[in-house]
Amino acid sequence: MPRLVDVPGYIRFWTASAVSAFGSQVSGLALQILIAVTLSASATEVGLVNAARWAPYLLFGLVAGVLVDRCRRKPMMVAMDLGRGALLCVIPLLYALDRLSIATLCVCVFGVGVLSLFFESANLSYVPQLVPKELLNAGYARVGQADAVAGSTGPLIAGVLIKFVGAPLAVLVDAISYLMSGLLLTSVRAPDPVPDRGARRSLGRELHEGMAWVYRHRTLTSIALTSHAMLLFNTIVSTVFVVYALRELRIGDFGLGVTYACAGLGGVLGGALSGWVSRKLDVGVTLIAFRLLAAVGWLPLVLAGRGLWGLVSVSLAFFVVSLAISIESPVEMSYRQAVTPDRLRGRMNATIRSFNWGMVAVGAPLGGYLADQVSYRFALWVGLSGAVAQALVLTVSRTREARAADVFEPFAAV
Repeated sequence: MPRLVDVPGYIRFWTASAVSAFGSQVSGLALQILIAVTLSASATEVGLVNAARWAPYLLFGLVAGVLVDRCRRKPMMVAMDLGRGALLCVIPLLYALDRLSIATLCVCVFGVGVLSLFFESANLSYVPQLVPKELLNAGYARVGQADAVAGSTGPLIAGVLIKFVGAPLAVLVDAISYLMSGLLLTSVRAPDPVPDRGARRSLGRELHEGMAWVYRHRTLTSIALTSHAMLLFNTIVSTVFVVYALRELRIGDFGLGVTYACAGLGGVLGGALSGWVSRKLDVGVTLIAFRLLAAVGWLPLVLAGRGLWGLVSVSLAFFVVSLAISIESPVEMSYRQAVTPDRLRGRMNATIRSFNWGMVAVGAPLGGYLADQVSYRFALWVGLSGAVAQALVLTVSRTREARAADVFEPFAAV
């Protein structure tokens, strides 16, 4: 079996992903501090800004999938990276001019979300062109590990940057990372054929074909629907967590950095274990077991109190949830790519991700509203309960399908 390091272009592709992931971790924490502290936003306003980042997936995700399948993927990724870098530079500029507000921040974040939508749809569909089929799980897992390493170091470095230069200027780190990622991707030499123009049909028919593939497939349907639910309820938790941690648990900026660093460590370990787990367990068992673990992993966060043990509790929760997701996600991702023809991969990925991240756009303001109108802990309990429910639904549906056919083969025939 070939090794990933021997796959032409993969190392540069992986490096571009790692650089971009690091910058995103820095800006992720910087934006949360900018919203909650610098702009003194309420939990509802925090949710609205987070929703603006993911709303493009719900609004334009299906169209993005069709366009990605009609274009070469690498040029699209490069253009989206450069565009995101330029747009993020606007945030510190507006702050310097004293024109930054929740409304202007929403506009900037929405624009980054649109570009990210197209980038990620092309990126996910490009990997199977770059990596042999038998290395897909490993290829996605290594990218996931890079994200996790960035997650473990980025927030800590972001905390230092925010302390010395402020949250607005720390966002520039992400802008620079997108520029570097775009330049690295231009140097990747891998097959990226121009799609056959003669095979094109109307936009509506191609949209329908992509959605039908996902929601009528014997195994993708339940996986996709429960993924949507998981993102909805996890977003309620993660949105409320920022204001909950800063205002009720009072763990401070440093505590937030430590928590996100623990999530990163869990992600690193999960990515390292994903390949081993996929060889020991079939796809269905892996998805069920680690979806359940990710759901109940939020319990220490919901039960946390103030002080050192509060920081330990929330760090443990983020570690366990990140560990479980990082084991499950590459297995799910490689399965989805393996059972989908190349001509449909852009639409399949965009369909699932558009509704996944669309649920983030719904869950973020919903979580903020529940926190403001009832309480932080009530919103957290709603998120945890919903996450457990979607894992149980997946368990029931997978068990029912397993009785009828061998549906958990990771590389079943298309």
